[in-house]
Amino acid sequence: MRRLSWIAGGLAMVPGAALGCALELIMAVDVSGSVDEREFTLQTEGMAAAFEHPSMIRAIEAQEGGVLATVTQWSGRQRHKQVTGWFLMEGPADMAAFATAIRQSGRDWRNYSTAVGEALIHAGEVGATAPHACKRKVIDVSGDGVSNEGAAPRPIANQLAAQGYTINGLVIRGDSPDPVAFYEREVLAGERSFIEVARNFDDYPRAILKKLLREIEDYALVSDAR
Repeated sequence: MRRLSWIAGGLAMVPGAALGCALELIMAVDVSGSVDEREFTLQTEGMAAAFEHPSMIRAIEAQEGGVLATVTQWSGRQRHKQVTGWFLMEGPADMAAFATAIRQSGRDWRNYSTAVGEALIHAGEVGATAPHACKRKVIDVSGDGVSNEGAAPRPIANQLAAQGYTINGLVIRGDSPDPVAFYEREVLAGERSFIEVARNFDDYPRAILKKLLREIEDYALVSDAR
């Protein structure tokens, strides 16, 4: 558990630091062995298309200072990577650039285990590199299964929440055991955290758009996205 040491102090905000954006968003995407190439493409294209959706454009344009976002991919222990840079999005041109970066991100791993705790550690490390301080901070973890190796997620999630993060989940159903209860018990943390459920990978594009709108619109419960 030596890698947890950064959490205790590494994310503390500098006193008096200006809050330059509305939301810091880290999208941590499962690329473990249970995700085949078609399913990986559905995730990638679903994320990219979400940032081109008219409802998302309106939501981000309404955020004072914009939304600062990046994407990470994760699989087993020690297999996680930030696959886009940080993008500060205030309007359609910024969002289109981020969507392009998502589509071009590629995939580093295909046949490895599921280590959600390690994914959270890595997301926190990525968050420590954010170029702007934001009013809210969200780690958006999507996955289709429960952890089967690595650090237990719950203590890490709690420490990240203590540093000001909200950790939300997008659970893709279809595996056994059903991962919804695992995400509720082990992953969710922070103020008004929630889970969005995709019925399967084909439902992922709908679910990620709905989830992102809820996060970006400051926990709005209703959106006009369909």
